[in-house]
Amino acid sequence: MKLEGTPSDQLPDVLANGATDIGFAFISLSAREPDGRDAEYIEWHSLDHRPEQYRLPQLRNSLRLVSTPECRAKRLANEGKFAATDHVMTYLFTGPDGIAGFYKLGHALGEGGRMPLRLPSIGYITGALAGKAAAPGAVAGADVIPWRATKGVYLLIEDGLSAADTLTDIDGVAGAWWYHGGQAPEPFEGDHGGRQVTYLYLDADPVETAERLRPLLEKRWESGAVKPLFAAPFFAVLPFAWDRYLPG
Repeated sequence: MKLEGTPSDQLPDVLANGATDIGFAFISLSAREPDGRDAEYIEWHSLDHRPEQYRLPQLRNSLRLVSTPECRAKRLANEGKFAATDHVMTYLFTGPDGIAGFYKLGHALGEGGRMPLRLPSIGYITGALAGKAAAPGAVAGADVIPWRATKGVYLLIEDGLSAADTLTDIDGVAGAWWYHGGQAPEPFEGDHGGRQVTYLYLDADPVETAERLRPLLEKRWESGAVKPLFAAPFFAVLPFAWDRYLPG
């Protein structure tokens, strides 16, 4: 569908009405469910665990992503522990001060018997929002791209920091948000400094878009200033079609 009108980022009167206050991301990476219960896990998480997180006043957005065999085949980088990643869960907060409540809420839900399934954890990354961009064809502005309907995400985890705005030039990419890692807030541990995580929000098939992105990403990494650790397309979960996209 071709959207009409002037893109929001070119309309000062639209931008004057407000901007996102998101400043921080908590990104959880998981492997597939060992007994093949991925759809059951996705259903539970989508109907129980994920909505409860919106009790937290600092939470603004969340997104669950799944890798299919077709997605795996299109990965351009798959280093180390990241190779086992089949599920990605993202929570976007106003700032790192929301993490203490996030941890406390998770513990309370667990104590209440509300954690019937767990996926094998690959790890997590936290980061501060460093930049955002929208493709002109998306019309909606960069500030609101995470709330725009999406077919999925092309996820980049890189050593080195580099703006990702030019990656929105590819057909099928509606926008990009990228985060710079740092010291994880308590009670979590880990220093992700010098690492960048980029979300390319897609309004076309992730597998097909991944192929179109390949030349631009290879050019991005040519100099070695930015090293890819993980570069992979994912589908967004479809509500009440929990088994539509699964790891295998």
